[in-house]
Amino acid sequence: MFRLDPEHTLRPVRTGDGAALARAYAADRAHLAPWEPARSEEFFTEEWQERDVHRTVAEAQTGRSIRFVVTAPDERIVGRMNLNGIVRGPFLSGDLGYWIAADSTRRGLATRAVAAVLRHARDSLGLHRVQAATLLHNAASQRVLAANGFTRIGIAPRYLEIAGEWQDHVLFQRLLDEGLMEPSGRP
Repeated sequence: MFRLDPEHTLRPVRTGDGAALARAYAADRAHLAPWEPARSEEFFTEEWQERDVHRTVAEAQTGRSIRFVVTAPDERIVGRMNLNGIVRGPFLSGDLGYWIAADSTRRGLATRAVAAVLRHARDSLGLHRVQAATLLHNAASQRVLAANGFTRIGIAPRYLEIAGEWQDHVLFQRLLDEGLMEPSGRP
């Protein structure tokens, strides 16, 4: 578990998180819709989320991914941080994705959570590189990445199907052998 500030923590997704994740996704459904794949009605149910939690925990045990939740003092989930597609061998890389609840944005929470995930990726997972992709017009997410030392590496046409359409993305990378920011937001 990582303390992000006096009110928020970052911890791995764990069995039993399905109900809280269902509530979080339902509460921010409109906020997340432009930035995520189109979701079925079933996605927003406790049952679907708990099944996904079990898959997530199993994938973490194999080292293929690790997914985190950002929690408020009342244990309400106010964000997700996902490190997917972890590749070992000479690549030692993973793909970062994240979201923060609408009522928790513009407070530096995403920046601090990404910093904590990067530190974990380097210190606990031994990764060399983390990649992230944003929609071309997602300036807020691009600011979070820039604050964490990511560099732009190019444009990927029709990279992901987001909001029901194949959309272009800006690709970023962060080499982890360079200095990392503390979760508090300080170098």
